[in-house]
Amino acid sequence: MLRKFCDLTCLDGSASMETEKKLEIAALLKVLPPVEFCCVYGSALHPNNTDKITEVADEIGVGVHFNPFVTWKDKMYKYGVVRMDDLIRDILNWERFYLSGRLQKPVRVLVDNLDIGNINSVNLRAATSAALLLSPSRFSEENLYATICSLSYMGDLRMFFAEDKHKVNKIVQGQFTLFQSMYKPFLEEFATKDLLRFTSSVGNQINVSQDCGLSAASSLVSRLPLAIRSDMALKLGNKTHLSESGQVTRELVIASREEAAECMRKIVRRRVMVSSARQAISGLLTVGAVHGVRYVANKMRKAWKSWT
Repeated sequence: MLRKFCDLTCLDGSASMETEKKLEIAALLKVLPPVEFCCVYGSALHPNNTDKITEVADEIGVGVHFNPFVTWKDKMYKYGVVRMDDLIRDILNWERFYLSGRLQKPVRVLVDNLDIGNINSVNLRAATSAALLLSPSRFSEENLYATICSLSYMGDLRMFFAEDKHKVNKIVQGQFTLFQSMYKPFLEEFATKDLLRFTSSVGNQINVSQDCGLSAASSLVSRLPLAIRSDMALKLGNKTHLSESGQVTRELVIASREEAAECMRKIVRRRVMVSSARQAISGLLTVGAVHGVRYVANKMRKAWKSWT
C-alpha cells in the first residue's frame, strides 16, 4: 500500500494559480486521505490504493500511479500517488529521472510536511549543472531554462508522437519569471565560483557567458547526482587519489568538456526513455485500455495541432 504519498496534481493552467483555483484544490484535498506533499504543476483524484495497483506501479512502472480521468465538480483532473521515499530518492539521485524532472519546472506547493521544497534544491542545482554542461560559452537566460526544461524530455517516447513539439518553449516562455525565481540563487552561486558571468541584460532577462575549460567542466560534473556520475565513470573511467590522511577518493576521467557533456546526455536520455516506456505500460495496465487509448488520443491530438 502507498501509505505516504505525493499528490502531483495538474490543472489546466500555469503554476501561478488564481485564488479561486487554489481554494478549489484545497477543497478537493479535504476529500482525500492525508498527504505529506502536494503540488500543482499544470492537470489530477486519488485512485483505489489496492495492492495490485501498487505492484504494477513498482514492478512495471516507476513507482507512480496516475489516474488521468477523474471528474470532480464538473472538471477533469489527473491525480498521481507515489511513496515519499521513492520521490526523495529520485530527487536526490535521478534514479528514474521521472518525478525529479517534473520538479525542475515551476510548481505550486500546496502541502509540504517533509520540507521537499528544501530537498529539491539539490535537484535544481544538479539541473543547472547539467544544463550548463550542455550549453555553449554564451547564451541567454531563456536558453538556459529551455535546456533545463528539456532534460526530462530527452528520449521521452511521447515526444516522438504524442506531445506538442513546442512544449518546452511554451513552458519556459509562459512561466519565465517563475523559472527566474527558482534558478536565480543557483546562477548567483555558480557566478561566485567563477563558473559563469552575467554579461548584459535585455528586457527582463540576462545574458550569460561561462567558462568552458576542463576544470569548469569537472566542477559541473561533480555537482551531478551520484547515480549519473557513477554511470559516467563506467563509460569514461575514473582515477584514484590517496590523500595525506590515507583516504582514497575517486575522480572521473574527463578528457574534454564535449565528451563529458555527450556522455551525460546519453545517460539522461536513456533514463528518461526507459522511465517513459515503463510508465506508459504501467498506465495502460492500471487505468485500462479504454482510458489509456483515450489519454494517448488526447495527447496525439495536441501534438498534431503543433505540427500542422
